[in-house]
Amino acid sequence: MKRPEIAVTGLGMITPAGNDAASTWEGVLAGVSSARTVPELDGCAVDFACTVTGIDLDDAVGGRTAYRMGKYVKFAVLAAREAVADAGLDPGGWDGSRVSVVVGTSSGGSAALSEQAVVLDRLGAEASSPAGILLTIPNMPAAEIAIQLGATGPSLAPCTACSSGVTALSVARDMLMSGQCDIAVAGATESIVFPVAMTGLARSGAAALPDGDPSRLCRPFAEDRAGLVMGEGAAIMVLERADDALARGAVPRALIAGTGATTDAHHPTSPHPSGKVARAAVDAALRDADWRAEQVDHVNAHGTATPLNDATEAALIARAYPHRPPVTAPKGVLGHCMGAAGAIEAALTVLTLQHQLVPPIANLDAPAPGFDIDCVTKAPRPVAVRRAVSHSFGFGGHNAVIALRLP
Repeated sequence: MKRPEIAVTGLGMITPAGNDAASTWEGVLAGVSSARTVPELDGCAVDFACTVTGIDLDDAVGGRTAYRMGKYVKFAVLAAREAVADAGLDPGGWDGSRVSVVVGTSSGGSAALSEQAVVLDRLGAEASSPAGILLTIPNMPAAEIAIQLGATGPSLAPCTACSSGVTALSVARDMLMSGQCDIAVAGATESIVFPVAMTGLARSGAAALPDGDPSRLCRPFAEDRAGLVMGEGAAIMVLERADDALARGAVPRALIAGTGATTDAHHPTSPHPSGKVARAAVDAALRDADWRAEQVDHVNAHGTATPLNDATEAALIARAYPHRPPVTAPKGVLGHCMGAAGAIEAALTVLTLQHQLVPPIANLDAPAPGFDIDCVTKAPRPVAVRRAVSHSFGFGGHNAVIALRLP
């Protein structure tokens, strides 16, 4: 029996480059980092990040529910609204029992937990928020989206660190293919730009440290790459079986052709130096898609701008795709959006397929010597892209790869 194809019919984003999918795409095409000094980080070893700006989140969420939502939940709710509207769906008219919600995150509401701990210590229990638990637990993005959309099917909150977004999309795809739902609202969200997290990032050795203009510090695949810059945001997609989407007159943005996942089982923060287990995730996604490696027209790389991760991934790309397809790395513009990164980058890969443009890598003139990969630099590159892959690799050794194609 032929398995159903899964279509992306709706797309929503909120990122440091823009407060919706269209403005995010334009910002990424511009290839300019959104990193800036953040006043709330004054005194931290890392006092800059790529943050969402130009929007009053409480006003945008509306109603009387914003008080119980952490920033990461608000991001997810806004992106989900955009995605559902983009898909041309009306939650008031669908069968909510056939709608699932799968939204990943890495750190959830750790920012709110830190804030509430300070309130408790300084002001006592009576000053603590009655929504303290709701502000912190990582299932709340999925829960709040389900509440707003009347989605009573399964809802899940995958956590595989920086690959959580691709994991969520993979799980949602499997649910559609197995018939557990007819519509899946899926993606990921993150917001951990706060002193405790930024201090931990600096202490870990993974962060780029202050050195002049923050917007010049994230340099994926550069010889002088200095470490990652934190980002935040969310991306949500509406997924449906392609035949169902076409039957209701929807035009799919892209199809999810395959996914693959592995675990390095090597080290909590460092990738396996051989890259062989991450390569196995690439190979699994290609097998699932029934593609040969040489059919891949574009790679959206994980590209953290850290010395070890970029070297490992560059070697992997050179081995896995010896025909040298064009490579981009959005973290140069957006920073590392952690648990949301995989979903955001998958969404950008969908837009690359649609617009036939590969965005440039910010702050990169040419890849480091020895990196035999074709990095897109300085300006968007028009490319005939029918098939593309997006890599996500997370702390704990989580590797997740998604293969997307034109309908």
